[in-house]
Amino acid sequence: MKSLIKKILIWLLSFDKIGAFIKWYSITIWKIKYQRELIERRIEEKELNDFAFALFSNKTVLNGPFKDMVYPSMRSKSSSLFSKLIGSYERELEDNFIEIINTKYEQIIDIGCAEGYYAVGFALKMPQVKVFAYDIDKEARELTKQMAVLNHVNDRVMISSNCTAQTLKNFDYTKKTLIISDCEGYERFLFNEVNINSVKNVDLLIETHDWVDITISSNLEELFQSSHEVKIIQSVSDVYKAKNYHYPELKSLSLKEKYRMFEEGRRFVDEWLILKHN
Repeated sequence: MKSLIKKILIWLLSFDKIGAFIKWYSITIWKIKYQRELIERRIEEKELNDFAFALFSNKTVLNGPFKDMVYPSMRSKSSSLFSKLIGSYERELEDNFIEIINTKYEQIIDIGCAEGYYAVGFALKMPQVKVFAYDIDKEARELTKQMAVLNHVNDRVMISSNCTAQTLKNFDYTKKTLIISDCEGYERFLFNEVNINSVKNVDLLIETHDWVDITISSNLEELFQSSHEVKIIQSVSDVYKAKNYHYPELKSLSLKEKYRMFEEGRRFVDEWLILKHN
């Protein structure tokens, strides 16, 4: 009996050692594989960054409605840089941007201007327009100022911090005006019954963020339905862009590399409301 118990104990001990070895071996193999993949990703990322920094050595937008606009540095605020420099950023709206440029707006109010991609871009392409750019982020305002100076439109780009519903209510709309809004959900407070009458003769382009509050788009549509024609445009995924966007500067890149170049990092499908006053 004692001999049998001894054999069982020896067997269990051996089994435990084998199990521990298998566990250690599996973890070690996983770590090696993970480290290899991490190194490969870092090499790929460095190669792509080297390619991009060479391609954008002049920090100039290469395509799209804002072609030839120059960035002061390889820096964007709260959004991707490469897609802006190649000219694919928010290309879903390109036809609308061209229409805006061809419309004789006298002033544009850009709420959530980030580093100034739209504020400076429209000022550059529309020599008659004055742009009022707002952003609560100090660095964003500084980058917008730098880009406005570099593109020689700083005399027509007025930069401020906070824009509220009351700011819009009190604005002077005697000139032909376009409002552009991209403020990460704050649009639900920015446009309301307080100022709807003030902007009834103004065109608007509002990016809505229903992932903040699922009712934002529907509430804004209802708010503007009596005074504006409402058109909705949805964003497309970065995967779609990688497979379907074609720019000659990127023809040598793999599909994965194109994905990185076009990447905007949207977590959800966003919507833009294109609002033309009646």
